[in-house]
Amino acid sequence: MALEQEVMQKMKEAMKAKDSLALASLRSVKSEILKAKTSGSTEGMTEADELKLIQKLVKQRKDSAEVYKEQNRDDLAEAELAEAGVIEQFLPAQLSEEEIDKTVKEIIAETGADSMKDMGKVMGEASQRLAGQADGKTISKIVKANLA
Repeated sequence: MALEQEVMQKMKEAMKAKDSLALASLRSVKSEILKAKTSGSTEGMTEADELKLIQKLVKQRKDSAEVYKEQNRDDLAEAELAEAGVIEQFLPAQLSEEEIDKTVKEIIAETGADSMKDMGKVMGEASQRLAGQADGKTISKIVKANLA
């Protein structure tokens, strides 16, 4: 399992550098990997499962940061965003909105979508093609703008 080994290597580096923030973030990733491995699945995690797991962890931290900002707790929001930054290093490079828009337009042309009724079809295909390269919220916003 490449992700688990990579996380362990980064944990060692964080320990040597005495980087407590990175260490805490990496420990949470390792914990989630172990939970996923022991959840009853015998064949282990695929690369797609690892990608979903990392995306979920980043999204959790960003959502928490938003809540903290709404409550005027910028200190806690900054900590969550810093953790998200550490975890994001395991994701592939994120696409720009222009690149996502281009892909969404291609999908709309391929599927023949022309109204909001077709959003499910377009979102399904876009989510598969852009897995790990863009978050669902951004994809959804761009799909809505193109179908409206």
